[in-house]
Amino acid sequence: MSLSEPGLRVLAAIALVLLYAAMCAAIWWRQRCQRERARQEAAELACAREGTVPLLVAYASQTGQAEELARETARLLHTAGESVHLCALDAVDAALLARTQRALFIASTYGEGDPPDNASLFLSRIMGTGLDLSHLQYGLLALGDRQYARYCGFGRALDAWLQEGGARPWFERVDMDNGAQEALTAWQHQLTQVSSLGDMPAWETPVFGEWTLAARRHMNPGSAGEAVFHIELQPPPSAEPAQWESGDLVQVCPPSDPQHPREYSIASIAEDGRVHLLVRQARRDDGSPGLASGWLTQGAQVGQAVSMRLRAHRNFRLEENRRRPLVLVGNGTGLAGLRSHLRARAAMGAGPNWLLFGERNAAHDLLYGDELQAWQQGGVLQRLDLAFSRDAGGRVYVQDRLRQAGEELRQWVVGQGAAIYVCGSLQGMAQGVDQALHELLGEALMEQLLRSGRYRRDVY
Repeated sequence: MSLSEPGLRVLAAIALVLLYAAMCAAIWWRQRCQRERARQEAAELACAREGTVPLLVAYASQTGQAEELARETARLLHTAGESVHLCALDAVDAALLARTQRALFIASTYGEGDPPDNASLFLSRIMGTGLDLSHLQYGLLALGDRQYARYCGFGRALDAWLQEGGARPWFERVDMDNGAQEALTAWQHQLTQVSSLGDMPAWETPVFGEWTLAARRHMNPGSAGEAVFHIELQPPPSAEPAQWESGDLVQVCPPSDPQHPREYSIASIAEDGRVHLLVRQARRDDGSPGLASGWLTQGAQVGQAVSMRLRAHRNFRLEENRRRPLVLVGNGTGLAGLRSHLRARAAMGAGPNWLLFGERNAAHDLLYGDELQAWQQGGVLQRLDLAFSRDAGGRVYVQDRLRQAGEELRQWVVGQGAAIYVCGSLQGMAQGVDQALHELLGEALMEQLLRSGRYRRDVY
């Protein structure tokens, strides 16, 4: 007996519902397992020997590099027999400092000497006071980029504040320029002074895999700005599929400069099977293309191998916000990190979601425009606000759209408990958005959002 056409349609619909439910369950289970592993890791590190105080390892990290180095530092010390308390710098208060005798700080800087978001409260609340730190011995690794005038600015400010309070350094501060290997080697060598248990175990250096450039598409032909490309990368063959979360990053090693990997926000989710990137061609002062962006967008051929690794970016993951309403704000290629969150939310059936996106011209720069419109029509996006700064009507930016929707923003954040995610350029956009949010929501609420993880940024 054969099924009728309506019966086949019903079965197909049931199969789709079951497939969707299975996908949602897989995402939920993976995130649950990751949270449990993180909890167990923290418990193991903090398992102190009787009569000892755990060694504090605190990190100030914007894109996750300092956090990654802090976790590896904690792992080394734990393997060597030390008990360790690992946390973000904003989790360190005066009481914790008062009972801590030994500490290691891994502090990055972004912009012109600014602290990372997970250190801003420490800067305002703790570094603004004169604490007695004469009981504290410490070491400090400062991450920075010599292209900026205030190289390692926040790390240096933290070092100065610690010494002003009487803290005694184990060794001279180690400054790391853009992930330089010699600074990392120096840091590991200095850790032997921290542990009294002999030589440190081997440092686990990041492993890069050979991914395949599977597809590339020009996204903004005719734009007044530099060309932007959608890029798809196929993971290397493996028994285990590549795993990442929305909000994570990749590091790409261009052949011409493999010692200095470039970071890009991932624009896809693991269930897509490929890493999607949104890359704008950078231009150097002499007009030549940037080493990494030029190679990814025009130098490498489709089918060619790309040396790359996935990197967790916990500061920009959904985590506890995965079921909250989301306000997503970004410009240009910053849409990549927001797109990954929207794809994750669509897969989970979570919402509501509000996207504010800015670029130059609507005719050429509405990146992923068809996808955004489909999400709006399908209910994934409850609100979509666009700002095109070079169109008729004057220069309008995403921070202006926020101010125009101030009452609704407050209703989302206060009334519905929404979280805010910002992705894109630090200069101009992210600074303007931050200022607008403080004006609209107030200092106290913004501090609460930052402390609770409901305000997160991936800015560069």
